[in-house]
Amino acid sequence: MTSVVFMGTPSFAVPILRGLVEQGYDILYAVTQPDRPVGRKHELKKTPVKQIAEEFDIPVLAPAKLSSSEEMTTIIDANPDLIITAAYGQFLPTKLLNAVNIAAINVHGSLLPKYRGGAPVQYAIMNGDEQTGITIMYMVKKMDAGDILAQAAIDIANNDDTSSMFDKLSLVGRDLLIETLPKVISGEIKPIPQVEDEVVFSPNIKPEEEELDFNQPAFLVDAKVRALRPNPGAYTTINNKRVKVWEAAVTEQVTELAPGTVVSKTKHELLIAAGDGTVLALIVVQPAGKPKQKITDYLNGAGQALQEGQKVIK
Repeated sequence: MTSVVFMGTPSFAVPILRGLVEQGYDILYAVTQPDRPVGRKHELKKTPVKQIAEEFDIPVLAPAKLSSSEEMTTIIDANPDLIITAAYGQFLPTKLLNAVNIAAINVHGSLLPKYRGGAPVQYAIMNGDEQTGITIMYMVKKMDAGDILAQAAIDIANNDDTSSMFDKLSLVGRDLLIETLPKVISGEIKPIPQVEDEVVFSPNIKPEEEELDFNQPAFLVDAKVRALRPNPGAYTTINNKRVKVWEAAVTEQVTELAPGTVVSKTKHELLIAAGDGTVLALIVVQPAGKPKQKITDYLNGAGQALQEGQKVIK
């Protein structure tokens, strides 16, 4: 039986770990991030991978920092055939990558070499890509730079956000990994080196990148809303007041008004001019310090002062 140390943290990794168990792989350890305090009471919450590992009675390791930790020594001493990672969240030292009998493999949420880094799904949506996918790859010291073992593409729908895409990609990743592993173990697979000239990076989203730019066409403003949902959320500033935008929609209208200007306001609708003469409808928003609210409720409250033809977003 092939032994595996599985390393992952969020819900994306759960179907992949479950698939390995159901296929009969010997999971020596599940390695994940430490429990984190959540909510106002700061109660410790287990990661999704820890929860599923406990369901299968898989020993869990959760070092705050993997490098030079006791947990890393434990993994090395276990002498696994495979290390498999899926959104683990920490770099793996070369010493650990070299400790396997067969290979260290990563399940990555993009079609490499496009979107190396920590936010590949967010960037694919935010840039208006029509497709993204899964890459099964060998792990090397350089981030997401290993040779490609297999890839599978899926479409990005106009209503997909990061949450829905992660749900879809986790199943694609599970199936592609299960299909690919026997070929890796037997040595019959031929890895494909990545083309460095085609590399595109997708670093973690910075706070200053969460603001919407209404100078962009409406479809890209909407894409950023979906890319940053469910977290951290995209925001804009309406009449100098910060407002998160949780749901928007591209309309068929066109306008000559400047981006950020109110095109139309009714009891139930707020249309804002975006770049290239396009128009975006705001559907669900969240003023600072308030809960999420439908646009009707916003217009009955903080949005009452808005007027058609008024430039409200810089």
